[in-house]
Amino acid sequence: MKAEEIFAEALRTVREGGTILYPTDTVWGLGCDATNSEAVARIFDIKQRSDAKSLVLLASDLDMIARYVKEIPSIAIDLIEVNDAPMTIIYPGAITSETGDRWHLAASAVAADGTVGIRIPLMDWCKQLVFKLGRPIVSTSANISGEATPKRFSDIPQEIKDAVDFVVPPSVDTESTGKASQILKVGLKGEIEIIRK
Repeated sequence: MKAEEIFAEALRTVREGGTILYPTDTVWGLGCDATNSEAVARIFDIKQRSDAKSLVLLASDLDMIARYVKEIPSIAIDLIEVNDAPMTIIYPGAITSETGDRWHLAASAVAADGTVGIRIPLMDWCKQLVFKLGRPIVSTSANISGEATPKRFSDIPQEIKDAVDFVVPPSVDTESTGKASQILKVGLKGEIEIIRK
């Protein structure tokens, strides 16, 4: 498949409620439309993970994030503007299907306290995929829960590859760092908590 065909198939799969295995700016991830509850449930099934654990989502830009959280803390905007490494920010006040708002995330993609972890990827391929979808995409490491996070495509268990609807070929991966992102939790009053360096 040509690069544009791979991209189109990944987009079509996610748009139609399917799951994908794809490279991100950190490690290879399992992905789906973060607003599709059934697709998110399949991600938990593939990982054999409890849906009590929240997921990291990818957004294309701050405007997209603003549609899915009640308010973006100003400290988060400052962090994003100076950021030059993969950084996931945990935002308060996620808008889920349970709130009845027009724009909403699948409730299972959000933590029990109403927060949600979102990263704007530094990898153009990912950013374009999210932008074209027009909604956040789940980005959770491509491993069975409790097992080591695979750093490269060759490390991903075959059962993961077999379980998704579309596997992006490893030739697309030109920018993954092989390291998980830093995670910061922010509050509306400027609070910052480092969850992972």
